[in-house]
Amino acid sequence: MPQSADKILDHENLFREPEYQEMLATKKKEFEFNHPDAKIQEIVQWTKTEDYKEKNFKREALTVNPAKACQPLGAVYVANGFHKTLSFVHGSQGCVAYYRSHFSRHFKEPTSCVSSSMTEDAAVFGGLNNMIDGLANSYNLYKPEMIAVSTTCMAEVIGDDLNAFIKTSKDKGSVPMEFDVPFAHTPAFVGSHITGYDNALLGILRHFWDGKADTTAKLERVPGEAINFIGGFDGFVVGNMKEIKRIMDLFGVEYNIICDPSETWSTPTDGEFRMYEGGTTKETVERALNAKATIIFQEFSCEKTAKFIAEHGQEVVLLNSPIGVAGTDRFLMEISRLTGKPIPAVLERERGLLVDAMADSQAHLHGKRYALYGDPDFLLGLTEFLLELGAEPAHVLATNGEKEWAAKVEALFASSQFGKGCKAYPKRDLWHMRSLLYTEPVDFLIGNTYGKYLERDTGTPLIRMVFPIFDRHHYHVRPIWGYEGGMRVLVDLLDEYFETLDANTIIPGKTDYSYDIIR
Repeated sequence: MPQSADKILDHENLFREPEYQEMLATKKKEFEFNHPDAKIQEIVQWTKTEDYKEKNFKREALTVNPAKACQPLGAVYVANGFHKTLSFVHGSQGCVAYYRSHFSRHFKEPTSCVSSSMTEDAAVFGGLNNMIDGLANSYNLYKPEMIAVSTTCMAEVIGDDLNAFIKTSKDKGSVPMEFDVPFAHTPAFVGSHITGYDNALLGILRHFWDGKADTTAKLERVPGEAINFIGGFDGFVVGNMKEIKRIMDLFGVEYNIICDPSETWSTPTDGEFRMYEGGTTKETVERALNAKATIIFQEFSCEKTAKFIAEHGQEVVLLNSPIGVAGTDRFLMEISRLTGKPIPAVLERERGLLVDAMADSQAHLHGKRYALYGDPDFLLGLTEFLLELGAEPAHVLATNGEKEWAAKVEALFASSQFGKGCKAYPKRDLWHMRSLLYTEPVDFLIGNTYGKYLERDTGTPLIRMVFPIFDRHHYHVRPIWGYEGGMRVLVDLLDEYFETLDANTIIPGKTDYSYDIIR
């Protein structure tokens, strides 16, 4: 083999060496037993046609490459947003390894999460003993101040009762009786990661506001003037939460961030391992009950939590991800309305700078067609910004979007001349998106890392702006919310446009008529 201590090749070049090429060819010939290459190409070409798209969109019993994850992933996200809280997933080790790796690969930071390590015997007899031992080990080994419990498919299929299991574990001495163990049932076979986020956040608020599973008296609301903020499941939380705090500080308002993992997933390398960093404290959660109102950026992702908060006497302001001008305008005007404070001059200036940048660059993005996929609230914010830019969000697809979400996206299309011919696709997956890219081509695709296979397959340039992003680094540290975030999104859209233009005009004397220095 060509790899040696004297000649170390990166994997990009290693597998191009003759020895590896011969090995791969032999494997294909003697072990894969494929159909003839001509037949494969015939079928591949058919999958690019209108005829195939029609059949593809009639699928009912099969999902191919959904643009979503499962409920427990959202629950683990929530647990990481609270101070010295350990995420405890009642289920198998393999599932929990997926949640840890998913976040660690996106944020490039370790993600703490433990499992009750259920195996075949627990699947038959129940996981009570796993809960008793698991909570005891977690409490004694990792010294959390709170353990947030959620579930996987295995625990839900056999019907384990978390409330009863946790109370029994406390009776057995796994953790002190007064120790906080909020919980949520998060079956992975229904909903998605945003459903799990909603259920887990609701579980924590209910625990503290409604008497800690009937072990203490319910908190009494004493109305105050503070504003609560809930950002929802957000892959750019490190950058976005800094921007939200900056905006709130500029207003000079009292506020409570409910679920803030921005420091958990952004720790320094200075010789100290931080298993717990930052996060919303228990005192803040209790104080949040007294707030005047709660602003939620996840209208379609925090439905249960929003209802629960409203039932406890607060005004709930439901917004979608504020990307661009109009979305940020609504957010700032709501803060101003709720607090009676004027919008700070520095934010008015930032708005003007974003509008100026949009005017400077509109000629390049005007009329460009985009396909985008992701979570419902993110897509609403981004779709609105694309329309502001004069671009056309032709295909907007959310695997975890419902009919109500699609109707709101379609209303956005109807409000702009650039939305003509654009369409929302709820409950669809990335194999549906592939058919759309072949039969109704667009200029650019906006999605996550998994979109790179669509880029390779269809030739549609990919802009990475959706969780998870594994194959690029540190996108999550920059905001996409607010006027500052809108500027970042604008630059990303322009960068991909110019990179694509350069790639298409790079051949000297043949295509370089637009290979310009100044644009």
